[in-house]
Amino acid sequence: MENLIYNKYIIDYRKDIMAESTTIQLDKELLEELKKVKEYPRQTYNELIEKMIKIFKNVKKNNQYDEFLHRIQKQKMKELWDNKEDEEWENV
Repeated sequence: MENLIYNKYIIDYRKDIMAESTTIQLDKELLEELKKVKEYPRQTYNELIEKMIKIFKNVKKNNQYDEFLHRIQKQKMKELWDNKEDEEWENV
């Protein structure tokens, strides 16, 4: 009886997990790199990838801000550096 309850629990658990999970193929080298960057031994690959995505999105957002600043400063920098006085000093 105890074995039957255990088997039912395992089957139900597997169905729930499998319904919400998927399998992806990774190169063995990439898998080894993922193992190296785990923060703790029992960290799942799902947790690791979620954290990597969060970090990537944050970096991407910051880079977009940097690009925006660069674009708005570009005209002013052109005004400062592209002038006759600087050209005269270059020819001295």
